[in-house]
Amino acid sequence: MAETAVEMSEKKKKEAGYSAQSIQVLEGLEAVRKRPAMYIGDVGVKGLHHLVYEVVDNSIDEALAGHCDTIEVRILPDNGIQVKDNGRGIPVDMHEKEKRSALEVVMTVLHAGGKFDKDSYKVSGGLHGVGVSCVNALSTHLKAEVHREGKLWMQEYEIGKPLYPVKEVGETDYRGTVVTFQPDASIFQATEYNFDTLSARLRELAYLNKGIRLTLIDERRKDDKDEFIQETFYSETGLVEFVRYLDGTRMPLIEDVIYMEGEKQGIPVEIAMLYNDSFNENLHSYVNNINTHEGGTHLAGFRSGLTRTLKKYADASGATSKLKFEISGDDFREGLTAVISVKVAEPQFEGQTKTKLGNSEVSGAVNMAVNEMLENYLEEHPKDAKQIVDKVILAAQARHAARKAREMVQRKGAFSGGGLPGKLADCSSKDPSLSELFLVEGDSAGGTAKQGRNREFQAILPLRGKILNVEKAMQHKILDNEEIRNIYTALGVHIGTEEDAKALNMTKLRYHKIIIMCDADVDGSHIQTLIMTFFYRHMQPLIENGYLYIATPPLYQVKKGSQSIYCWNEKEREEAVAKLKAGKDVSVNVQRYKGLGEMNAEQLWETTMDPEHRTLRQVTIENGAEADRIFSMLMGDEVPPRREFIEKNAVYAKLDV
Repeated sequence: MAETAVEMSEKKKKEAGYSAQSIQVLEGLEAVRKRPAMYIGDVGVKGLHHLVYEVVDNSIDEALAGHCDTIEVRILPDNGIQVKDNGRGIPVDMHEKEKRSALEVVMTVLHAGGKFDKDSYKVSGGLHGVGVSCVNALSTHLKAEVHREGKLWMQEYEIGKPLYPVKEVGETDYRGTVVTFQPDASIFQATEYNFDTLSARLRELAYLNKGIRLTLIDERRKDDKDEFIQETFYSETGLVEFVRYLDGTRMPLIEDVIYMEGEKQGIPVEIAMLYNDSFNENLHSYVNNINTHEGGTHLAGFRSGLTRTLKKYADASGATSKLKFEISGDDFREGLTAVISVKVAEPQFEGQTKTKLGNSEVSGAVNMAVNEMLENYLEEHPKDAKQIVDKVILAAQARHAARKAREMVQRKGAFSGGGLPGKLADCSSKDPSLSELFLVEGDSAGGTAKQGRNREFQAILPLRGKILNVEKAMQHKILDNEEIRNIYTALGVHIGTEEDAKALNMTKLRYHKIIIMCDADVDGSHIQTLIMTFFYRHMQPLIENGYLYIATPPLYQVKKGSQSIYCWNEKEREEAVAKLKAGKDVSVNVQRYKGLGEMNAEQLWETTMDPEHRTLRQVTIENGAEADRIFSMLMGDEVPPRREFIEKNAVYAKLDV
């Protein structure tokens, strides 16, 4: 659509206003390489991917300011990254205070950027303004190219230090910024980018920022047409589409997504929600595109607004008149999937991982938005309103039944002085930070683990068969399940408060390492997924605190005489066979472990349980919305999406006969 002269004039004023003087400097860059985890979370796979998010967030900020609608991310053949946008281009003119180009200041000084200047950006994402300079400090090489006002400017850096002053290298018809960087292998534990991890974040950003096209291109791999693997994400309806995507494997209770977008008390608020027939509550909250998985004031505002408005409607309709007990906030959220996105000029974050919003003014704004949105919807959709209220009442009745089951768990639990489960072989240490609990598949493997463990700090809880699939069960059924009750009791955690029946009190948690140890076969994988689903849905704080792990028992033992090598995959097996043969025609014995019970206690200790030699995989939630969708797909009722996921993600499948 053609721009009017007035619009063009306004645009020029805005662009002119984004200059070197908009860039404010807060502090230097020296500490980043010394303590990288302080700035990007960690130096593992998560931190590596965070570098990309930081650069992309700069481009998203340009989009939020109305100057960019296309962002392209490339994974280069050597695992370098290139991020290109069509924004205004980072200013290159001289910075008055620093006496050097604004581009150099942005790239080399921590907390320097237009986002600290309220006239340039009203709101911004990114990791609290750490930004692209942090990426520069942790890269062996970074190149910044700025296409601005018809000219192409460039500067390159090595571990954050400029190789030459910003220079003009040509003319250009394009407008925007291109940042290409190579993460420093001496800093990061891993340097290989995961396409699916990056695509999940770009998909999320496309839903959160409707109208922006984000493309991910992988130059390391080609498809059947000999073209680079790529995905493009674009959403016209934003959160409405996001909620439908998240609920794609669940059965909707109502047809329409309930949606609102507007400014309340000066705070832009966007909310989309949909009820389904499941028993889980799936709320995903964002502040300036940052996933606040610890919640905060915006989530509190949503919950109170939802409870108040729905309760008022249910009471007025007479639906609650026959109930002999109060409906709680939990009941209104059962089977609800919602995304809450707010934009806050100066967000204050708190909590364990600094992802909990603390701004008190946001709660009232979201509360007001939910109230208006729901009142209008319930009035205009009486049939849907009745279905929602009926589900709420059913949830309240089920919760009432669950309370008795929960009280039984509490009464038998360690935290009330009751006995521990009979099957638990506890450790002698009473210090949770030193203690480990192994959740072991079956009594046979449990017996071997009990013999092989270090009794000082390792406890064993054998689980009989496959535990309940909590994705498809009501709360009281979950608490009726003996294996799940044993897990609660062994851990010593307390469940349920007046406000939140599923809340977890971890003050008496007995172990800071909870290790799922299953057979390395199809059944073992299924049991592992069932246990992980239970922890994700009902003990998520344990995952968020880094307490949940998966043991990795070996698949093979390769032997020749007294020499023995354990192997965890096919490649290691082939290498071990070649090593033991050493070019000679000798026989080598390969044992395939189909289960933990096939190992003796000594073998299980030295391969899987000994802290000196074992490999544990820590369970983390990189992307809450994507994790929610995958658990729902893997453990829900819909078969086609599950089949498609398995076919796409199975590296190889082998039939165990």
